[in-house]
Amino acid sequence: MAARDWRPTVADLIDAAVGLATTALGLGVAVALVDGVSASSWLPVIGAALLVGVGDWLLRAPLRLLAGWAGAMGAFVAGLAAQVAIVWLALVVMPGIGVRSGWSVLAVLVIAAIVMAAARWVWGSNDSEYVVADVLRRARRRARRAGVDPRPAHREPGMLVVQLDGVAHPVLEQAIEAGLAPTVQRWLESGTHSLERWWARIPSTTPASMAGLLHGDSTQIPAFRWWDRDLARLVVTNHPADAALVERRLTTGKGLLAGGGTAVSTMFSGDAAQTYLVMSRTRAKGPDGEPSGLGPGPSFLRFFASPFVLARAVSLTLGEMAKELFQARAQRVRGVEPRIGRGGWYVVLRGVTNVLMRDLSTSLVAEALMRGDPTVYVDLVDYDEIAHHAGPTRPESLRALEGLDRVLGIFERVAAAAPRDYAIVVVSDHGQALGAPFEQLGGASLLDVVRDLMAAPAASGVHAGDGEDWGPLNALLTSTLPSAGVGPDRDRADPGAPGVPDVVTVASGNLGLVWFPHEPRRLSFEDLQVRWPGLVAGLAARQGVGVVVVDSARGLVAVGRSGLVLLEHDDAEPEGDDPLAGYAPRARADLARAARLEHSGDLLVVSAVSPRGHVHAFEEQVGSHGGIGGDQNSALLLHPVAWEVADELRTPVGDGALLVGAESVHAQLVRWLVDAGLRA
Repeated sequence: MAARDWRPTVADLIDAAVGLATTALGLGVAVALVDGVSASSWLPVIGAALLVGVGDWLLRAPLRLLAGWAGAMGAFVAGLAAQVAIVWLALVVMPGIGVRSGWSVLAVLVIAAIVMAAARWVWGSNDSEYVVADVLRRARRRARRAGVDPRPAHREPGMLVVQLDGVAHPVLEQAIEAGLAPTVQRWLESGTHSLERWWARIPSTTPASMAGLLHGDSTQIPAFRWWDRDLARLVVTNHPADAALVERRLTTGKGLLAGGGTAVSTMFSGDAAQTYLVMSRTRAKGPDGEPSGLGPGPSFLRFFASPFVLARAVSLTLGEMAKELFQARAQRVRGVEPRIGRGGWYVVLRGVTNVLMRDLSTSLVAEALMRGDPTVYVDLVDYDEIAHHAGPTRPESLRALEGLDRVLGIFERVAAAAPRDYAIVVVSDHGQALGAPFEQLGGASLLDVVRDLMAAPAASGVHAGDGEDWGPLNALLTSTLPSAGVGPDRDRADPGAPGVPDVVTVASGNLGLVWFPHEPRRLSFEDLQVRWPGLVAGLAARQGVGVVVVDSARGLVAVGRSGLVLLEHDDAEPEGDDPLAGYAPRARADLARAARLEHSGDLLVVSAVSPRGHVHAFEEQVGSHGGIGGDQNSALLLHPVAWEVADELRTPVGDGALLVGAESVHAQLVRWLVDAGLRA
């Protein structure tokens, strides 16, 4: 039996031959294109490809030890150096190949990676599978040599939760009909999974929904960013220090991933034992006192050190950036409306998040599944990033779902070879709604409008809107580079201090919040009428504004252009025209809850919504979420049919009954974990 453990099978030899052939093809094309490298024939190229494979195999053990000591960044540096060294050595020592410079070796590495990725695409293989191909090969090899079924019935259960950031339930249905989500379509038609809708409450934004999904509590989060009166500053959830602050406020230690789970590319940890690229943990310290926020180094090694994988990811990232430039120009040339500018740093961000970060996250999840971690949660942001700038149902946004569907197919294949019998659950945190930004309508920001209605155009103010796009990359950068930012405990200030602004407005899609920071408490409608008599009515009458919510002596009131309604009295009839008539059936309940959150603003402003569900973001986005209107509240839950949703967790919404709020989805996920024996 011992001999069988190491002796290669026919399938192993075929795997090795295919790997050698693709590597030789990539190197051959690269050598032909790069001036600084030459080869006398194909034979030395094949020999160099063989040396690359052998060198990779020999260096795995020492690199794994180094990564365990040096952490994730050590794995990155060592892995990149190893890739260059292996290719350089193979080209230099192989007779018949000449190398004139080190830059030529880098060019060979990049070109070979592109050629190998293209060859896989022509062959019909999933391009993202290249990232975890070695994981799959090792799993199949172990199963064959052990003579066991790769999916035995006796495996312990596990759960993988994949968050498709920003994907609305109806948008996924459109992608299925368009043939862009064949993996999901197969699951539904074969009867293994069921797709349903859940209601993302205000604020329908990633930090609130993710806090609810992972920790079962989103009450500390009134928007993507907000003014904290106690700290006398803005709290921004995609800043690592602030994400850690928020998690400390809401965690009980019993999050979704408690008990040995793993979080990948999330905003909060869910009390996971292992975290990778998690915003709230990027400043975490290891046992030696050194930063360990990226996560344990060895898990990054296979991505960083496998020959051509990192080079492929970088080169395809550049290709994604070029694709964005072309698609943005196509929108301008064709006169697509509504639209926004799509230049600047967003071009880089799209490339990084939609290729490099996605491939890295896919690799980390594959490693977690192969380790047998009981619960794994990953957030994939590809669609959300593009839809913000292009529109939720524009062609490039739907094409992003095609890539995400391929990743689901990879996870399915890795799960089949994993030591646990993983059930795959797919969830989104919210949807998105289309519409021209608020500032395009009247040429003024929400801050400018508020100051104008205060008759104080020179009042000091802060308007915070853009910045969500930087989240995934920010987690990576701030955990690897020194930061000059101050932590939350050092950011306290006297609310009356000169540096505190007179007015603060923030944007979370078509939800805007307004604070008057010099006041120690929230101002009521009566207070505002004394100070600025025309402010509330003027805001409600502004083009693009639908509803303004403010506290009053009669409780919370929603004020529209020509009417108002009390939110906390279920039997209260509107006075004048109902300002909530054009919104979804849960508008009254959602607005009342949002306005009573601890850190909510003095005023909540929600944009108008058209009969087609179009809204107006208070930030520069053509696809937005955060408030209410359109499909932004229509999130999805795709789950195994054997795992049914409990009726008692549902709440009436319109003509049906849905899970309402991320907390309800969290409760259902926990029930499934309990039923599967994954937690007490």
